[in-house]
Amino acid sequence: MSGASGRPGGVPADERPDATSVLLPGPWLHRDASANGVRLHLAEAGEGPLVLLLHGFPQYWWTWRAQLPVLAAAGFRAVAPDLRGYGASDKPPRGYDLPTAASDVAALVRALGEKDAVVVGHDWGGLVAWTMAALHPRSVRRLVVVSMAHPRLLRAGLRDPAQRRALRHVLRFQLPRLPERRLTRTDDDPVADFLRRWAGPDWTHTADFAEAVERYRSAARIPQAAYGSMEYFRWAGRSQVRPDGLRYARRMAAPVTAPTLQLHGTRDPLVLPRTARGSGRYVAGAYEWRELPGIGHFPQEEAAADVATAITGWAAG
Repeated sequence: MSGASGRPGGVPADERPDATSVLLPGPWLHRDASANGVRLHLAEAGEGPLVLLLHGFPQYWWTWRAQLPVLAAAGFRAVAPDLRGYGASDKPPRGYDLPTAASDVAALVRALGEKDAVVVGHDWGGLVAWTMAALHPRSVRRLVVVSMAHPRLLRAGLRDPAQRRALRHVLRFQLPRLPERRLTRTDDDPVADFLRRWAGPDWTHTADFAEAVERYRSAARIPQAAYGSMEYFRWAGRSQVRPDGLRYARRMAAPVTAPTLQLHGTRDPLVLPRTARGSGRYVAGAYEWRELPGIGHFPQEEAAADVATAITGWAAG
């Protein structure tokens, strides 16, 4: 599926990093939890009310490295899982649709011994968070969405030519096997290209950005990780016309009752601010939209301290 072994530039299977390569040390503990029939890896710090931090593409739990200790110090139990198909979590052959991913996270809340959580999601994690709030409302106490429109607004945004161009990679990802081969090649660097293209300019010239590129490039080469990340995009493409996707879109009309904070960079070139702005029409509870000046698609890394402060304040209510 994701293998490029034996092809020029491909990484032989025995030379690829394994899942343990994402168990990076820091002020957190690594553990696994069984949820919705899959094993999810998570990094955990602190004690108190549960805050779940959901990553996007092409990242994994480590994207929340700056927020985990801040939330722990503020009296929260901060947990950053790898979504199915990513990092050190299971990589099954199927289940890469938003309803299933949201069910994974709702089951994770229960597996951690809690009835609900403050759910924070970025990018694909933001779509999972929106979905969880609509389909599993009792599991979501408060919601923070970073760099992602409500799914129905994102769908409507495809009528905007600029937003369609920004998401043109989704069309390329529909091809079988070829995107996985590119992600795992050593003579190409799509992960660095995605990060550089979607980030704000201030972050891309830093040592932190260079380290992030190396971490995410390595994680993409874990066996089957490229396949899992691409399958989310394939479902998104198919969902535009298939009955299950149309049914999902209808279900997402359910109003979100959890108090919701949206954080969005003014220079996000991937999910345009004008696409995401207005997501509050799907929120019946308290809602706040905050723009982050000069920030691109990765606020939790580009403006880590500001995002940590915003999440902590919203989680505290």
